[in-house]
Amino acid sequence: MESQNVSIEEFVQSQIDRWQMIKHPHPVAVPVITVSMEPGSKGRLIAEKIAELAGFDFFHRDIIKEIAESVKMSEKVIDSLEKDRLSGIEDLVDSIINKYYIHPNTYQVHLMKVINTIAGHGRAVIVGRGANFILPPAYRFSVRVVAPLDLRVKNVAEAYGTSVDEAKKRVLVRQSRRTAFVRQAYNEDINDPLNYDMVVNTGNLAIECAAAAIIAAVRDCQPAP
Repeated sequence: MESQNVSIEEFVQSQIDRWQMIKHPHPVAVPVITVSMEPGSKGRLIAEKIAELAGFDFFHRDIIKEIAESVKMSEKVIDSLEKDRLSGIEDLVDSIINKYYIHPNTYQVHLMKVINTIAGHGRAVIVGRGANFILPPAYRFSVRVVAPLDLRVKNVAEAYGTSVDEAKKRVLVRQSRRTAFVRQAYNEDINDPLNYDMVVNTGNLAIECAAAAIIAAVRDCQPAP
């Protein structure tokens, strides 16, 4: 666990260094792409491909979770924004709490601040942790990756070298946990397609095609009136 924390700390420091070095004088139309996925749908691979093709930074749900759980790492990330912009993050967190009638714990507050800080720097792909429920629609393009259950079970069985029965159990347990997290944290339904700007089905689309379609949608994205 210690070595994992060291590697995440190194990731955080390298990301902060990157933010300080790279300036984007012309803001992109949508600063952040959020990716939510059904377990086994290959959503992470799509998110990685999006980041690669668009030249965006990639933040996986496990990285976000580790940063949010560590006060020291969270503060490093949050302090990477100019001091006069931090009050805006506090206001946004307060508005989220009021919107969803949340009584957040320390982890949830840090989670919201970290995700909003990443959005403040822009040009990022954020996977999971309900990021689409945290960021306002004008600041993100939200994607949900789905696939038929049988295919998702097959993908997990192949990825982990397990039996179909064990893979199905993994898929259903993860799906239940993610649904419960979003319900508890934001009082929202993670499976409701209306919570996303775009839903892609990897039962019909290859990873490269899905990523290309998402990037094309983002580039042509215009906020609804």
